[in-house]
Amino acid sequence: MPHPHGSRSAMGLNSVKKNTVFRLLSYLKNYKLLVVLDMIAITLTALSNVLGMTYLEVIVDDYVKPLLLVDSPDFSGLLGVILQMAAVFGVGVVTSLFQGIFMARVAQGVQKKIRDDMFYHMQRLPIKYFDTHTFGDVMSYYTNDVDTLRQMLSQSIPQTVSSLVTIVTVFITMLVTSPILTLFVIVCLLLMLQATKKIGGNSAKYFIAQQKSIGNLNGYIEEMISGQRVIKVFCHEEATKEEFDRRNEELQASATKANIFANILMPIMMNLGNLQYVLVAILGGALAVVSHESLITMGGIMLFLQLSKNFTRPVSQISQQVNSIIMALAGADRIFSLLDEPVEEDHGYVTLVRARENPDGTLTECKERTGTWAWKHPHQADGTITYTKLTGDVRLFDVDFAYEEGKTVLHDVSLYAKPGQKIAFVGATGAGKTTITNLINRFYDIADGKIRYDGININKIKKPDLRRSLGMVLQDVNLFTGTVMDNIRYGKLDATDEECIKAAKLANAHDFIMMLPQGYQTVLSGDGSGLSQGQRQLLSIARCAVADPPVMILDEATSSIDTRTEAIVQRGMDQLMKGRTVFVIAHRLSTVRNSNAIMVLEHGRIIERGDHDALLAQKGTYYQLYTGAFELE
Repeated sequence: MPHPHGSRSAMGLNSVKKNTVFRLLSYLKNYKLLVVLDMIAITLTALSNVLGMTYLEVIVDDYVKPLLLVDSPDFSGLLGVILQMAAVFGVGVVTSLFQGIFMARVAQGVQKKIRDDMFYHMQRLPIKYFDTHTFGDVMSYYTNDVDTLRQMLSQSIPQTVSSLVTIVTVFITMLVTSPILTLFVIVCLLLMLQATKKIGGNSAKYFIAQQKSIGNLNGYIEEMISGQRVIKVFCHEEATKEEFDRRNEELQASATKANIFANILMPIMMNLGNLQYVLVAILGGALAVVSHESLITMGGIMLFLQLSKNFTRPVSQISQQVNSIIMALAGADRIFSLLDEPVEEDHGYVTLVRARENPDGTLTECKERTGTWAWKHPHQADGTITYTKLTGDVRLFDVDFAYEEGKTVLHDVSLYAKPGQKIAFVGATGAGKTTITNLINRFYDIADGKIRYDGININKIKKPDLRRSLGMVLQDVNLFTGTVMDNIRYGKLDATDEECIKAAKLANAHDFIMMLPQGYQTVLSGDGSGLSQGQRQLLSIARCAVADPPVMILDEATSSIDTRTEAIVQRGMDQLMKGRTVFVIAHRLSTVRNSNAIMVLEHGRIIERGDHDALLAQKGTYYQLYTGAFELE
């Protein structure tokens, strides 16, 4: 993932993109009132604490000292002042309570909105993004990065604001109490800020590196967990441990350095504060004795000692919270990098609609199900609308394509699939078979050439409508937590139970479903881990069948199924493929024998084409593959 680089200020805030803070603030616009109330509560809390401390001077100078010289002291006045002091501190307790409530609502609301924005944005990202980013790293956005933002909003920022208010109010009170001692405290504070500058600047870069390392480690863990079977089959445990150790040590190194600086900051500041406290007490006592309490009284010294302690403490707290803020901004930077990822562009304007075929052959758009679909093509020139019947005629003309610029994987590919034809792609891994189907789906856009669907350039068709007309059965099956019925209905969300059951029967999945504990209402979890690979694939085929698409793409659909199950599935698929245009990718050549045309690909080029018998007669690559002269890799 991209990360910010550049010069770092004392606190490392320049390490984060400049607009990150402003973008974060934009999430607070819906919580303006709560934020204002929270700032008021924080200010009142800080002011009440400082105001409460000023009673010390009054208590010592006006009550304690005079009462010490009286034989029969009257404590009624002292009691009244103490009650006033308690009332002031009580206000601070109440406002502190409201402050926590307000900020919790703001923090959780912003956290929810950011998660919503990320998830919504991810649904609009192209397939390419997920092909080039590990799932674990993507999940890290929702967990670590969002959580650091929550901590910043609910803890770090309120604490920082409170500390700033305290510093200002305490400084003014100190200045009124003793300008000389205030000047001395400022000198001590400058020395403390130098320590903060040095330590804070070093920790910032390591906190940013830590966030990146967490994402990398999470991505690796996700890959290893999902690939445990492969790891064990190939006895790759030791190599996996070594790579995990390397990434974990990288995280440990950055996290250790970041936390070393963060952890030593507070003790250093606390001890410097304690040293200042002692020096202020000595200097204050000397001023009181020399001036006979004209410069500062005994009560003033006690008040000033408390004020100086409360002056350095918020400075230390700000220094500590800065690290949390930097870490949160680093997480925010990652989040906004995700939100700035370009979404999948769609400039299509042709849509897919239900239609009714009139006796004269024309098409009329309708809402009810008729079994007929049409492409709705608005013409901008004259405002007219034409309808083209969806038949499943797919043609590629001189198509070139590259996943990365300069590395072409398809070269001058041309082919046609007439309605109802079955076209098979054969070739070694990496030959470009799946790439062709990805282009038909517009998961990727071609570099050169044209792809036409029922005579319409697919760039003119809206992507959701294009994909709705295509059914895909992949080698890797993804089932979702829910009932078997829900997983089949995923292919067509408005399908009735009867339609789902009919699709399952067509895919030959009905019998094994009825043997499950609750039949179609059996709840699947963990990607259907309780089912065999063959059963999961049958559900995938049933999901495709319920969508009833005019064009189907079968990408190694039966490669994970045993030969006996394959025969059952193949019969169902043959029923499913009747009247449909079908693209088949298969390593088992026995499954493509009945194809209308077989395309043999090598290094992104079609080197042979024809039906099964014609290709055998050529005695070329297909003949060698079929007779076992050499095998597909």
